[in-house]
Amino acid sequence: MSQRIDQIFTAWHRLIDRAFDGYRPERHYMRGPGPKWYAKHGAATASP
Repeated sequence: MSQRIDQIFTAWHRLIDRAFDGYRPERHYMRGPGPKWYAKHGAATASP
C-alpha cells in the first residue's frame, strides 16, 4: 500500500516539476545575425 502511495507521489511531483519548469528552449533559440552584425559586416551580406 505505501509503495503505491510513493509511486503516486513521485508521479505527481514529476508532473508538477515539468509543468512549472522555467526553461523554454524556444526563448533562447538564435534566429541568425542581428542588425549590429549586419552594420559591422556590411549590408551586402544582408541579402539572402
